[in-house]
Amino acid sequence: MKTAVFLSFLVLAACGGGSARLGTPVTLSPGPITVQNTVPFSPGHNIANNIKQECDLNQQLAVFIKEYSTEKGVELRGVDVLDTSGPGNVLKIEITDAVSMGNAFIGHRKFTSVRGKLFDNGKLLASFTGARNSGGGAFAGFKGSCAVLGRTVKALGNDIATWLKQPSNNAHLGD
Repeated sequence: MKTAVFLSFLVLAACGGGSARLGTPVTLSPGPITVQNTVPFSPGHNIANNIKQECDLNQQLAVFIKEYSTEKGVELRGVDVLDTSGPGNVLKIEITDAVSMGNAFIGHRKFTSVRGKLFDNGKLLASFTGARNSGGGAFAGFKGSCAVLGRTVKALGNDIATWLKQPSNNAHLGD
């Protein structure tokens, strides 16, 4: 029995549920939140070209945010070009960093960070930063680098959707 409890603890600890620092709660105007269909990389980033070209993190993150938001009852409206000065609720998200170190043989060490700003009728209402790390999880030795980086943006998508349910200013999501 003690072994089963210990193994359960190890499994839960290895999942890396992440932590969150919540900021000051805010109230949104009624209506959907407008987001970009593809999350851009922040200007001046230092993300390796092979990550940007091969991994599609910006498209994956947008999809995960929409999927998790739907599950949580948050209504989003996707657009190709975002106007933060426009009417209604607008969420501007950027991928600020992505690092891919290691590999399946020596162990994955992957990291993605984001930042977001929520506008209400053109006025900045709330903001967050977020980051997730991954070593690849179960069977990491059979996963490629983009698959492991994909795990980080999937977790960030869930973090952002959870934040959208109850947004707060100056929050930190994830790890």
